[in-house]
Amino acid sequence: MLDLQGKVVGWTGAAEQLLGHHEPDVRVRGGATVFTLDVVTPTLQERFGEEDSWSGLLKVRHSDGGVILVHAEGWRMSLPGSSDRWLVTMSPVDSDTVQAPAGSEESVDSHASIAPRSTRLVSDALDRQSPVAEVVWDGDLRCVWRNAPAERLESIFPHFQLGRSLTEPPLGPMGQAFEQGVRRVLEHGVPLIERETWLRAPDGSRERAFSSYFYRLDGADGRPLGVCTVSVEITDARIGDRLSLLGEASVRIGSTLDVIKTAQEVADLAVPDFADLAIVDLAESVLPEPESLDRLDSTDASIPVFHRAGLASIRSGAPEAIYQLGQPVFAAPSSPFVKVLATGRSHFEPVIDTSPDGWLGQDPDRARVYHDVGMHSLIIVALRARGDILGIAQFFRSDNSAPFISDDLRFAEALATRAALSLDSARQYAREHSTALILQRSLLPHRLTGAGVLAVAARYLPSEDVGGDWYDTIPLSGGRIALVVGDVTGHGINAAATMGRLRTAVRTLSHLDLPPDRLLTSLDELASSGDGDDVGEDNTGAALGTSGATCLYMTYDPAARLATIASAGHPPPAIIDPRGKVTFPHPPVGPPVGLGLGMAFPSFELDLTEGSMIALYTDGLIETRQADIETGLDRLGDALAHATPALEQFCDTILKTMIKGRTEDDVSLLLARILTTETS
Repeated sequence: MLDLQGKVVGWTGAAEQLLGHHEPDVRVRGGATVFTLDVVTPTLQERFGEEDSWSGLLKVRHSDGGVILVHAEGWRMSLPGSSDRWLVTMSPVDSDTVQAPAGSEESVDSHASIAPRSTRLVSDALDRQSPVAEVVWDGDLRCVWRNAPAERLESIFPHFQLGRSLTEPPLGPMGQAFEQGVRRVLEHGVPLIERETWLRAPDGSRERAFSSYFYRLDGADGRPLGVCTVSVEITDARIGDRLSLLGEASVRIGSTLDVIKTAQEVADLAVPDFADLAIVDLAESVLPEPESLDRLDSTDASIPVFHRAGLASIRSGAPEAIYQLGQPVFAAPSSPFVKVLATGRSHFEPVIDTSPDGWLGQDPDRARVYHDVGMHSLIIVALRARGDILGIAQFFRSDNSAPFISDDLRFAEALATRAALSLDSARQYAREHSTALILQRSLLPHRLTGAGVLAVAARYLPSEDVGGDWYDTIPLSGGRIALVVGDVTGHGINAAATMGRLRTAVRTLSHLDLPPDRLLTSLDELASSGDGDDVGEDNTGAALGTSGATCLYMTYDPAARLATIASAGHPPPAIIDPRGKVTFPHPPVGPPVGLGLGMAFPSFELDLTEGSMIALYTDGLIETRQADIETGLDRLGDALAHATPALEQFCDTILKTMIKGRTEDDVSLLLARILTTETS
């Protein structure tokens, strides 16, 4: 029993046991007690003077100077013939409170220094049956209460031991986020929700992931007493997430055979589920059209090492990245970026070393950015394939307070392995594509001739997979001229090489002055019965390394105004008369050459007038995945109906009208206008 000023006027044996004041020592004349309840806060009168009842946590002083955390409840009582009193009950947070002797290192001035083993304030069901680990930490970050799930974790995480401080010993990189969360909530009082933290056993043998909640416990006087943490283990879920992400990587990475797109896919996959910032830097040799780093000047602190090919961040525009996409990347020779590229060994830095003696001390620009953004954890892994290091992938954390752990390193390395394979495939494809394109262009005629009877113009537009399209004009005896267009089945270097052989063969056969039907027959025999050494295992016996090629061969005799045409499976020519009328004569069509079927290639004749125009093309001009050939022919007819005198510009107009940015297949177009007598 207290008076309104807090002086004890009556107490029980339990109060004596709790506070340490023995009744014979405190009674004076008249039996009244002479000590005032020492509450380590503003006095009860200041806090509850006007209230009829109150309850909450208080810290009270033991007779030996120690501090005890209690749950107190008070009721105002009016007694006849006496001033009001407070009836106060105090229940220690633990019935077996452990107190530190006054003056010892364990004593506390402003916070409770107790280590309870159980509490009467938390129900047994909550204590024993809760699926989550709950721990109460006092103002000195000591564990003062825990439930049964937390107790079971003590063998792995000794900081959950009653009386143990989070700083004894320091948690290290794995647990810093947990400690920082407790300190932050204790200081500011704002709860933290769903903060992912990782804790590691002292021997480093086990790492466990938790989703933790932090909220502050305030006393009845409104002052902070400690922090309660509620943690749910999510280790298995995180492992599942990583496996799911790796599975997703198999689908998302390498969706195109493009080095730059593949690098960006790697970065996009990692953010935000794994990292706050992901970067892919590639070596110069990997890029399809490398910009030589040798031309860039080095500095005393850094050298040009990479090209930035992939970049993703939780921040719009990735302002924390020193170098942006497409830029050359400079790095200090002593930096981990260069070391990973040189050795192929991963760099794992759960807590980035920002000391002047660390590697960042040699790179002040990076150090400043890392500090400003709060970059605190880093993984760098090599992108290695076929024994070559193609570049490096970097993963950073800033807003995510949990540092990377060894499991994250293993995930990053697995992701890098998948990425490197896709990058290598894209690199090989880029090289083959570039080689095939160079070969294709070198084999096409550099200058076309109309032999004085035709005005000619042509265009070749490669697709992503360079094929075997070709076109040609060949002067013949008697003032005649031959027009040729063909398309080898397949893509890549083999198709381009086969195209060169077929073009050479057609030129050779044309000088024998063979008519179109016999020329295609001879070409088919040559293509299907050549030297067996030229035949690959996958080429179905075709001597020229292809399963077939379409070809349209046409001769024009200006004296007779007569065109003779034979087709080996090729789309029909388009004839545009001087008035702009477009027709597609359909001659008898034989099979593609190179199949060895022994079938005939019938020809047909067509009268042409002065000023007429002929369009020969490959199927890439008219075929799309969305429309059939007939639809393509209708579109081509509409485009050709608006012919202009300048054939070169008209070629460009036709391609622009028909292609509209798509390159599903190679496109070849050959336009020839019959010159008038005056023009000739």
